[in-house]
Amino acid sequence: MSDLTLRGGIGGHVEAEIDVKRSRFLCRLVRIETEDAARAVIDDARKEHWAARHHCSAFVIGPTGTPDQVRRSNDDGEPSGTAGRPMLEALSGRGLVDCVAVVTRYFGGTLLGAGGLVRAYSESVLSTIDRAQSLKMLVERERRELFTLTLAHTDAGRIEAELRQRGVLILGTDYGQNALLHLADDDAERLSAIVAHVTAGSAHLESLGHEWVDVDTV
Repeated sequence: MSDLTLRGGIGGHVEAEIDVKRSRFLCRLVRIETEDAARAVIDDARKEHWAARHHCSAFVIGPTGTPDQVRRSNDDGEPSGTAGRPMLEALSGRGLVDCVAVVTRYFGGTLLGAGGLVRAYSESVLSTIDRAQSLKMLVERERRELFTLTLAHTDAGRIEAELRQRGVLILGTDYGQNALLHLADDDAERLSAIVAHVTAGSAHLESLGHEWVDVDTV
């Protein structure tokens, strides 16, 4: 399974709400890149919903399978293991990284029991991920080689369009004395051949190493 995250870079977010026996579970899912940023999102939820009993949280930072991935969860007063852990499992089970989930609970007067809480907190996160997917807000995170391609301004628009038509991932364009296209690909040889074709051999790629980038899901 590929890692997924929210579209739009840092701060991208989506929210959803479920009701379970009159208790309201409000989940916000936010893209972050540091633990401090994750805790700031949790603090914002606590301030906005100051009257709520619980603000349970879970976050995953970094690619799956890497030794420096950070995974944290917090039950915020709910019985141990009934909130943060199922929220973290919901994130990981769907392959979400670089995201924090905060579920704010307004108690509805009926005790849900340990099993009911686990299901409610898990469902709250899963329903928010489903909403993000339905809104086409999820992108894959892939490690790709980065390149720059220097072009004359008069050629840049046409060549960029042709590269996109051939499935090349273009991260952005800088305009100065020339147009500088930023590209990412997982097959340098194939990309070089495409560039040679669309530029008639007049432009050459410069490799900048590897980086994790956002890629649209198919």
